[in-house]
Amino acid sequence: MKRMRVTAGLVAVAVGTAVLIAAIAGNGSSTHGRASGSFAWLHPAAAPDGWTVARTPGGSTFAYPPGWRPIKTDPGTASVALLRRGRIEAYLNATPRQGGETLSDWSHFRPRHNLGEGDMGLRVEAATENVPLGSGRGSCVIDSYTTSKAQYREIACLASGPRSSAVVVAAAPVDLWSRQVAALRRAVSTFTP
Repeated sequence: MKRMRVTAGLVAVAVGTAVLIAAIAGNGSSTHGRASGSFAWLHPAAAPDGWTVARTPGGSTFAYPPGWRPIKTDPGTASVALLRRGRIEAYLNATPRQGGETLSDWSHFRPRHNLGEGDMGLRVEAATENVPLGSGRGSCVIDSYTTSKAQYREIACLASGPRSSAVVVAAAPVDLWSRQVAALRRAVSTFTP
């Protein structure tokens, strides 16, 4: 009986991994060299007038809209959020590259990272690779997942520049995504590693 449970568990993991890989490979938005499809909006941009620039201790930057405020997260990161009645309605974070992630494997690395943090129901909606981002090149995914608190959609990009590599994450609860996506995209476009 124990061997059957282990086998069934391994089969479930294998099927889940195959579905995840198929979703990443079949999303129709993967590009090399320039942003298009689901990422046609992604072009390096300066901070819009009136926006504030957040900076990590390592020098990565992104701009964020008026009304958002810095929040405390992990050391070495920069994080801001739009908070209403104690609820995070949108979130931006820049983090130095911390592991073995690369531009060529980002569309696989990020979903595995999220699953490893306990996120559930992860679905990759789009991915792009090796496009202009900030002062360097970037690879990005758009995915959705469920945490213990809410269901989120995010844009997560790994960017490599002349000085360093860093990750930017722009997220919002799925029910607020359409209201926040324009600001999140604009913020990601201002990201410099």
